Amino acid sequence: MSERDSKDPVNNSRRNFLKQSIAVAGTVGGITALGLSAPGFLRSTAWAAGSDAPEKAALKVGFIPLTDCASVVVAATQGFAAKYGLSITPSKEASWAGVRDKLNTGELDASHVLYGMMYSSQLGVAGPQKDMAVLMGLNQNGQAITLSRQLKEAGVTNGEQLAAHIKKGGNPLTFAQTFPTGTHAMWLYYWLASHGINPMSDVKTITVPPPQMVANMRVGNMDGFCVGEPWGARAIFDKIGFTAVTTQQIWADHPEKVLGCSRDFVEQNPNTARALVMALLDASRFIEASEENKKATAKLISGKAYVNAPTEVIEQRFLGNYEDGLGNSWQDKHAMAFCKECSVNFPYHSDGMWFMTQFKRWGLIKEDPDYAAVAAKVNQTKLFAEAASALGLPVPLTQMRSSTLIDGKLWDGSNPAAYAQSFAIKA
Repeated sequence: MSERDSKDPVNNSRRNFLKQSIAVAGTVGGITALGLSAPGFLRSTAWAAGSDAPEKAALKVGFIPLTDCASVVVAATQGFAAKYGLSITPSKEASWAGVRDKLNTGELDASHVLYGMMYSSQLGVAGPQKDMAVLMGLNQNGQAITLSRQLKEAGVTNGEQLAAHIKKGGNPLTFAQTFPTGTHAMWLYYWLASHGINPMSDVKTITVPPPQMVANMRVGNMDGFCVGEPWGARAIFDKIGFTAVTTQQIWADHPEKVLGCSRDFVEQNPNTARALVMALLDASRFIEASEENKKATAKLISGKAYVNAPTEVIEQRFLGNYEDGLGNSWQDKHAMAFCKECSVNFPYHSDGMWFMTQFKRWGLIKEDPDYAAVAAKVNQTKLFAEAASALGLPVPLTQMRSSTLIDGKLWDGSNPAAYAQSFAIKA
């Protein structure tokens, strides 16, 4: 060990992570924890609530086998949780409905979860009402809509051709999403509607857990699906489908998965929640620190205990190297992002409000909620700011952000009720 390494155990342990990833990737459970020591600044910080010690140190955090669970896995297995006095047991879950139920009952303390699902639980849509908390964003971008090989053979390779194909009539096409109020449902509906296709009446939609998408398309159960990586890339790898559109083409730098928990958990364990955010923020910026780190992370999460997919299927889109199965390839400027100096992770109120506008658009809720008030209750911006500031990460000055989506509509959160009503195609 060099003199520099001996004085910097954190950097040395991270180097070991990169070395060990080659040696042990593919074994069940991936890489062993590295036991990084708690930084001095954390031990010396006194929060307004008193002691900064986590009220609950041993946590069970859920995840679904998707590339964007990476920061949960890295935080749990590479010592980042231990830095902040936590022990995280990552719990591989079978479906988003299962995640919802386990968050509601407390079987999971927190989870990698669909942004929209947190808001549907808060509003009592598609399940029992439960006050929820979004602690931070885990990633932006990195999902895709896949169409089947059969559609390609019928001359359908884009949205315009799909719309023309549907207008010819015949048996309705079937499209799959992962949860009725989740992000994938909203991206799928938005994209179809942007091409004049009403997802509520012109096609049939079904719910399928992410890891089962490719298998279901292989046997002809659906004509298209929207899901997170690596399952879009896996459909191309298996030659059963192609990417019609990435979700970052629908909304560049869109919100995606979040770290979610019940409101009860935050209120009863504020120090734990803050420490958990710090651990995942630290892991997130580490993943993005270099291409080497990204490759090592892809290898780690490819294991059977996590995503259970070939490393090469995960790695390329993880690095932003895209090909669509139609002969096109590109370096994506809006590939899956985990930190970007905290801009990915800040729980903007406007992001949560957008999902509620789509619930209203598609008839999932009948009346406009108090969009701003609900978002202020769910998105834990104050707690997040404390965690990010302790890590020296910049915190956005505003809780709102603006974006223009694929149909040319501007979303800035200024008038959510009017925005929800403004679409020509809606329920």
